[in-house]
Amino acid sequence: MQRLYDFLRRHPTWVDGFWALVLLGISVVGGSLDRNYEGNDNEAAFLAITLLLCLVIALRRRMPEAMLVLAAAAGFTQLILDVPRMPADFAMLVIIYTVAANGARWASWFALAGGLCASPLAQLRWSEQQTGMLGNAVLGVILTVPFALAWVLGDSLRTRRAYFAQLEERAARLEREREAQAKVAVAAERARIARELHDVVAHNVSVMVVQADGAAYVLDAAPDQAKKALETISSTGRQALAEMRRLLGVLRTGEHQEVGEYVPQPDVEQIDDLVEQCRVAGLPVDFKIEGTPRPLPSGVELTAYRIVQEALTNTRKHGGPNAGASVRLVYFDDGLGLLVEDDGKGAPHEMYEEGGADGQGHGLIGMRERVGMVGGTLDAGPRPGGGFRISVLLPLKPAH
Repeated sequence: MQRLYDFLRRHPTWVDGFWALVLLGISVVGGSLDRNYEGNDNEAAFLAITLLLCLVIALRRRMPEAMLVLAAAAGFTQLILDVPRMPADFAMLVIIYTVAANGARWASWFALAGGLCASPLAQLRWSEQQTGMLGNAVLGVILTVPFALAWVLGDSLRTRRAYFAQLEERAARLEREREAQAKVAVAAERARIARELHDVVAHNVSVMVVQADGAAYVLDAAPDQAKKALETISSTGRQALAEMRRLLGVLRTGEHQEVGEYVPQPDVEQIDDLVEQCRVAGLPVDFKIEGTPRPLPSGVELTAYRIVQEALTNTRKHGGPNAGASVRLVYFDDGLGLLVEDDGKGAPHEMYEEGGADGQGHGLIGMRERVGMVGGTLDAGPRPGGGFRISVLLPLKPAH
């Protein structure tokens, strides 16, 4: 049965043709038994109109508007030639329904108007003498109901199809948007991991390089200082590995990881440890906190930590041998202020913008991206008299 149903759906014209033949057979048999069609003229008109209406049934889905016009022409011909109502007139109901469901809008309204006029005109043309004028009027109104129902059913089907088409289009659009959002999320996560890796590698590796150079310089003259430098390299390397495991862990989906394998994301409380690490590496840093410390959003804390880390790394790389730095952390009512300055010779401002601390495009550009993600502002540039200054304001509530 399912195969038969699928076959009929693929060949609707064959189905309509079959019903057209059925209607033709019923009309011919009924006409041969009806004495109203006796006589050559009446019989020829009856056959011609019957064939036309059966053709309307056969081609109603292929050419609905044309078949509607053909049905209207057959109906007027039937009225003019005084050919009484016949079984083939059922085709008018069918074409009204078809046009209302699938035809052009003008054809749908034309079918409604024609359907409402067809029964009254037929009742006037072939009125029942025994029922009187009032009875004919009532009968004409009653016979109009099937035409109106046919149009209402067809128009309801059109509305239902349009509704489902709109739902399908909306579902497809949402699916496309979901895929686009997923791609954007993946790209954003990759960019975040790239920034995090850059900050971890640039800072910790630079500390290790400075300590290694210092250890090599004083290895013979001051073995204790060289040992201390090697210990700093070891602890810095472990810290870098821990942070890299945490960052790369999100990429290893599907693998079982131990919770203790990762460390929490850095926050403002760890800035003190960061400053102390820079001091041990040989960079004098003055660190002060103003205002009342309080819990902050994790994104704000991570951004503040990474900004300080990047700024001190740049100072160590470009500030020169006698450079010093200062870090100010200010708690406002509605935000967190951050000021990092150094008094070294510094690198050209263009270098930070174009190549970053490592010449690869991760300097101030990466800082601005981080600050922008939490809705903050960043101002960076050379200090009067030498050195470099980075001023950041991070709001505690995201900007709308």
